[in-house]
Amino acid sequence: MTDQYLPSDLEGKHIYFIGIKGTGMTALAEIFLARGAVISGSDTDEKFYTDKILDSLGITYTEGFSKDNLPGDMGFIVHSAAYSAANNEEMKEVLSLNLPVFEYSEALGQLSKAIFSCGISGVHGKTTTTAMAGTILKHINLPATILAGSGVDSFSGRSSYIGGNKYFVAETCEYKRHFLNFHPEIIVLTNIEPDHLDYFKDYNDIEDAFISYMMLLPTGGRLIYCSDDKGSSDAALKVNKFRPDIRQIAYGETALHNYKISLAEKKDGISGFRLDGFDCEFKLKIPGKHMVLDAAAAIALTVSILEEENREPDIEAIAAGLESFTGSKRRSEIKGEYKGILFMDDYGHHPTEIAATLKGLREFYPEKRIIADFMSHTYSRTEALFNDFASSFGDADMVVLHKIYSSAREKEGRINGWSLFEETKKNHNEVYYFHEIEDSFNFYTKLLKENDLFITIGAGNNWIIGEQLVKYYKGEGK
Repeated sequence: MTDQYLPSDLEGKHIYFIGIKGTGMTALAEIFLARGAVISGSDTDEKFYTDKILDSLGITYTEGFSKDNLPGDMGFIVHSAAYSAANNEEMKEVLSLNLPVFEYSEALGQLSKAIFSCGISGVHGKTTTTAMAGTILKHINLPATILAGSGVDSFSGRSSYIGGNKYFVAETCEYKRHFLNFHPEIIVLTNIEPDHLDYFKDYNDIEDAFISYMMLLPTGGRLIYCSDDKGSSDAALKVNKFRPDIRQIAYGETALHNYKISLAEKKDGISGFRLDGFDCEFKLKIPGKHMVLDAAAAIALTVSILEEENREPDIEAIAAGLESFTGSKRRSEIKGEYKGILFMDDYGHHPTEIAATLKGLREFYPEKRIIADFMSHTYSRTEALFNDFASSFGDADMVVLHKIYSSAREKEGRINGWSLFEETKKNHNEVYYFHEIEDSFNFYTKLLKENDLFITIGAGNNWIIGEQLVKYYKGEGK
């Protein structure tokens, strides 16, 4: 964590972003731009959906890294966590200058210091909860800025929404304890489970990170946590022993009081549910009980922010805002339906996420044959959660696996994609393996038929095969 600071008044300040095309980096650049800063940056020449966003904002950026890119009038530097002096010549140069340099999470923390901020945390569910909360806050016209970890339909495909500067709702990440840079007034905790075990020593280490984060709440701060998740409940109980001044608000089927969930019957592609404290049925167009939990968290956060405004919640308006939510990029994202085949994509890269996504799809589409194409992300995560991954595909009719998608921090491990395939076969009747994703294309074109649901799952690059199949069934070639 840095001892440097960004001024609260950014008018005319030149901020240079190294790795500006990243989802969070582009969102942060847009937020700083709206606050009067001058923004420029650099990144690779690889094309991302953020290229169009940056272009539409009029932000100039260079493709390719060189110390010659650095503008002479830059006052502050924000860089992606992927870059350091060891792998990026621009970083090496700026670190030799007497200028404030912030990693993304540090810059996010600096922004949170200057505004009433709400941090969305948890091993999974962060992006969807942030996106739902932002959609509701936008619908009811609260003066809020939102930063999610993916593009959101109701934000015109962007991961940021700027509707005012009074409140800030942001997705905050536990990896390397990055969220300890954030300055929360309210924290939402969706769940705690083993993950990122290339960094955390064990579950206790992960729990300790989340508890440290919650302890950052000020006197009278609020913790909104999922009572259905043992990790969240245990951590909330421990925090309460040390900080009884923090107001705790539980949500879930096991919760007491206002945010106890009662699930309604699913019909016409809608998940309905009620909360004990409100005389209203809430509706969701996205499948899965895990999505209902995220929705309850988003509602609880909205009501908490309205309390800051001294406003009574308009529950019908909140419900209408939630019902308008149609998803975010790579979170049960519908890519289209062609030749009677429904194509979807999901970022789920943890066994709990995979199982919850497939269970939700099975409940929403009981008559469809579900084909799940999964690519595991990082060797350490796959090894640590090996048996859980192998048993997470129960609600799919067919599973296709690939090689493990490596990361910048690790290139090999003691297990591989074939190992996961062999173990998954012990739990599932129909499992196939294609080391390279492109090798599965002809297999799928012979396999897929009307009334199938095909979904790519994972944080790897197997989404590419889904895009290729969409083009093929649209009649546009591969």
